[in-house]
Amino acid sequence: MNKQTIVLASGSKYRQALLKKLAIPFSFHAPDIDESAKESESPLDLVQRLSLEKAQACKKMFPDALIIGSDQVCVIDGKILGKPGTEEKAIEQLKAAAGKHVTFYTGLTLLNSTTGFAQTDVEPFHVYFRSLSEEEITRYVKREQPLDCAGSFKCESLGIALFDKLEGRDPNTLVGLPLIRLCEMLRAEGIDVL
Repeated sequence: MNKQTIVLASGSKYRQALLKKLAIPFSFHAPDIDESAKESESPLDLVQRLSLEKAQACKKMFPDALIIGSDQVCVIDGKILGKPGTEEKAIEQLKAAAGKHVTFYTGLTLLNSTTGFAQTDVEPFHVYFRSLSEEEITRYVKREQPLDCAGSFKCESLGIALFDKLEGRDPNTLVGLPLIRLCEMLRAEGIDVL
């Protein structure tokens, strides 16, 4: 059994809450990296690169650890939506998503800082928004304040009322940390959460 420390390379309270589901001890550190997309970089390439860069940014601080990096983008009509930051932008994002299919891509990396071996992958998750009135969108944003969430919703709470259908391998992916894939990566490093 691997006895390395597990480190989540993220300051996200959402990712921390997801990782706690696995009931394994971990610490976290928010890496300071440039998360800008490179010219003509696809959403998949972006999240895969950023998940790896986040893990690598913690390597010196945690030289004997399994470091988890994750990054997520929301894509609608071929355009990446970031975190809205303001109520106005959240309303705008949800208006654009209403009645449409939106794809979330979550990059995941597990870096063994001792060996330098990195497992990295991208998990897609599909969200089908129902048709929404402007009043519904405004009420939702006022009540839930999803200003720090890509796509402007929190699926783990009231945001579920915005959808017709969800499709994907792992619902945790939508929140930002694909736990099924992470468990596979951890097993490859000798850690079975069971």
